[in-house]
Amino acid sequence: MILNASGCLDALTAPEAARALDAYVTKTVTPEPRRGNPPPRMAETEAGMLNSIGLPNPGRERFLAEVLPRLLELGPPVWVSVGGFAAHEYAETCARLEGSGAAAVELNLSCPNVEGAADAAADIVAACRAATTLPLYAKLAPGGNVAELAAAVQAAGADGLSLVNTAPGLALDAALRPVLGTATGGYSGPAVKPLALAAVYTAYRATGLPIVGMGGVMTGRDALELMACGASAVALGTVLLADLDAPGRIRAELAAELAALGLSGPEEAVGLAHAGGVGPAPGGLPARPGHPPRQPLLGSRRC
Repeated sequence: MILNASGCLDALTAPEAARALDAYVTKTVTPEPRRGNPPPRMAETEAGMLNSIGLPNPGRERFLAEVLPRLLELGPPVWVSVGGFAAHEYAETCARLEGSGAAAVELNLSCPNVEGAADAAADIVAACRAATTLPLYAKLAPGGNVAELAAAVQAAGADGLSLVNTAPGLALDAALRPVLGTATGGYSGPAVKPLALAAVYTAYRATGLPIVGMGGVMTGRDALELMACGASAVALGTVLLADLDAPGRIRAELAAELAALGLSGPEEAVGLAHAGGVGPAPGGLPARPGHPPRQPLLGSRRC
C-alpha cells in the first residue's frame, strides 16, 4: 500500500499523481485557518530538504465544506491529517469527520514547525478515540523514546502509527545566516531513512500495530526496507516534489525487488528484519539484488 506523506502532494493540482496512490493523505487541518510561517519556507540541502511551512490550511469548516468533497471525487480513499494545539481541538475535528466520507484520520502529533501539544500525545489520542469510530493513526517524530511513546498511544486507542515525521534541522547560507525564515525547520529526504528505519523497527517490536513507514523513500528498495522493519504501508514524501510519477515507479521497483528475493507479495516482506531476513548473509555488507556489494564507508576500520 502506497500513500503520500501529508503536505507533500496537492491532489487537486496533481490529480493523476493522487489517483496513482492507494490512499491520499491530506494536508494537516486545524480548527482555524492558518497562513503558515514567514518565507523563505523551503531550502534544499546536500542530502535532503528543509521546510518550515507551518501548516497553512483553510481551517476545519472550509475544509469540510469545500476541500474534502473534491478530494473524495478523485477516487482513492482519503485520510485526513488532523492538527491542533490542545486535545479537545483534535477531538472536535475528529468528531466532525465522522460520516464525512474520510477513510481514516492521521493525528499530526509531531510537526516541528508549530508549537503544539505533542508531549500530550496519549491524551490527544484518547480524546480522539472517544470522538470517532474512524481508524486513528498517530504520526510521531524520529528520536526520543519511540517504543514508550508508541506503546502509550496504542494504549490510548491508536489503531496504527505513521513513522516518521521530519526531524529538526537548520542550514546556513553563504553569509552564515539561516536559510529559512524561522531558522530551523523539518528535515526530510534520503538522509532521514536510517532514522525512519530505526523508528519503524522499534515501534513494530513494541506494539505490533500497523505502521505507515515514511522518511527518505526514493526507490522501491527504500520501501522494501521499511516493510522489512515492520511497515505494512509506505508513504512518499520529498520524492513527490520532484517526481510526480514516483508512485507508479516505486510500485514497479518494489515488485522487482520482491521477485528478486523470491517473495510473492509485499505482505511477505513485513517484519523480515526481525526474523533473520531472507537467507544467510554473506561476509561484509549485504548486496542489494541486482547491485554490486556496497563498500563499507570506513574501509577496513571498525569502531
